[in-house]
Amino acid sequence: MSVNEKKYAIGVDYGTNSVRALVVDLADGRELGTAVSNYPTGDLGIILDRAQPTLARQSPRDYVDCFMIAVREAVEQAKNDNPRFDPKDVAGIGIDTTGSTPIPVDSDGVPLAFQEKFKDVPAANAWLWKDHTSIEEAEAITKRVHELGNGYLDKCGGIYSSEWYWAKIWHCLRENPEVFEAAYSWIELADFIPAYITGNMKPETLARGICPAGHKAMWDADHGGLPSADFLASLEPKLTKYLGRYAKETKAADQLAGYLTADVAAKTGLVEGTPVAVGAFDCHMGAVGAGVAAGTLVRIVGTSACDITTLPLDADLRAIPGLCGVVPGSVLPGAYGIEAGQSAVGDIYRWFERSLAPVQYTAGGNTLYDLEQDAAKLLPGESGLVALDWNNGNRCILVDQALTGAIIGTTLSTTAAETYRALIEGTAYGARAIIERMEEYGVKINEIVICGGIAEKSPTIMQIFADVWNRPLKISRSAQTCALGASLFGAVAGGAFANVDEAQRRTVAYKSTVYEPQSEAVAVYEKLYRIYKTLHDAFGVQGTRSELYPIMKELIAIRDSVRESRRI
Repeated sequence: MSVNEKKYAIGVDYGTNSVRALVVDLADGRELGTAVSNYPTGDLGIILDRAQPTLARQSPRDYVDCFMIAVREAVEQAKNDNPRFDPKDVAGIGIDTTGSTPIPVDSDGVPLAFQEKFKDVPAANAWLWKDHTSIEEAEAITKRVHELGNGYLDKCGGIYSSEWYWAKIWHCLRENPEVFEAAYSWIELADFIPAYITGNMKPETLARGICPAGHKAMWDADHGGLPSADFLASLEPKLTKYLGRYAKETKAADQLAGYLTADVAAKTGLVEGTPVAVGAFDCHMGAVGAGVAAGTLVRIVGTSACDITTLPLDADLRAIPGLCGVVPGSVLPGAYGIEAGQSAVGDIYRWFERSLAPVQYTAGGNTLYDLEQDAAKLLPGESGLVALDWNNGNRCILVDQALTGAIIGTTLSTTAAETYRALIEGTAYGARAIIERMEEYGVKINEIVICGGIAEKSPTIMQIFADVWNRPLKISRSAQTCALGASLFGAVAGGAFANVDEAQRRTVAYKSTVYEPQSEAVAVYEKLYRIYKTLHDAFGVQGTRSELYPIMKELIAIRDSVRESRRI
């Protein structure tokens, strides 16, 4: 059988709490087998420290072990449910991961956490995307770039984030100098997994993806790749040692990272030599699995949210302040990949459930569902509340992890359902600010596709999103768009499709349900969004002079007007 006759591909999606593997039929995108393996280490897979609430690390051993478990179980399911499935017909494997999630490694690319002396040291583990311990370092990087005027942040929204590669590495020097000195290099999780399963782990030669490099490590071909030694030395001279330990070129995710090793093949039930694609971030591959294209914004909503769209490389695209990045080839080869997002969405809902929901909801064992049912009975504006969605800082457009959440307008009669709905609305307002920033800089959004668990399970949340954004919302047919997108890159790298566009045409589809904005709700949310923006700028934009005095009274007026409409 020739490579172009291969029938299947596998996508492996590294989420915040687990790994999911998906076996896809390339004829039509049918999902033949899927499995999930939860990270066993820490709290829901995350190593935490109560003394440092912004610390979030993960075990690289979990990444490796859970890959083997999830892929093996997905392959077994595909075999059991589809007698014609044969692992030798797998065209390729694609990997997506969280990011920026860099891992300190030795000269062979092996994580320091695999060593006995470092196995229980948080700094020697993977620095999960939601680790915000490096706020001070990120601010210093931003300040230095603007002092020098070197343009290193032009494609990263103008502000470096504490979630990103260099800030975390620099903070490691301050948090644990022993780990910093022992680290020969740092490898993003998106690069580490393809390297591990292909046996090409040397930091200098493993395939480094343009997605993590361009969006998080300030890689820019126009500047010669990574930031210069002079620039890094101006921050901290010890950072410069890592420059020569990074591949000289980066690759798009439709390129080969290597071929599956015999050992990994034996553990997963696959065939040695199966092609493995270059890795990328979950939201980027999820967007591809949901049909991202110029004019189509894909919003992947989970614990956090990521917004992805593209523009042709010949577009007149300026740098967009406050976005995570505008990087050629990071989403679709031959196009600008545009990324933004929120540091918390589902995490905010889960926080309310775990920490503040009253017993009347928690006793039933289905807290979020019951809260949503009661929140759905409320009209927009009826609660008299507006929430800021910064419980885990602001990723875009303020790029400030030192910001916190707020709920304005509470009274002694405020209910849990009202509060929960306000939190949902707050996340919708934060997303609208991102959409407006994109369009302000010439990135026209014609349609929005939502994917992730919330799109599948929460019609109330979806309707609120549609009303706040005043746009119809489509839902990806696949509930596993990240893994689906990863599988498409694996298929292209393995030669089953000529390019990603062909792969999308063959496999991407949408559900019949479309959430249309409701005119009466839209009118109320226009008023509430203006209040949100006033609070957003007053608390988030230095030097803003906002008149906050009327806000509580405006919320009361909106609340009373909506409640009166109920009685008419």
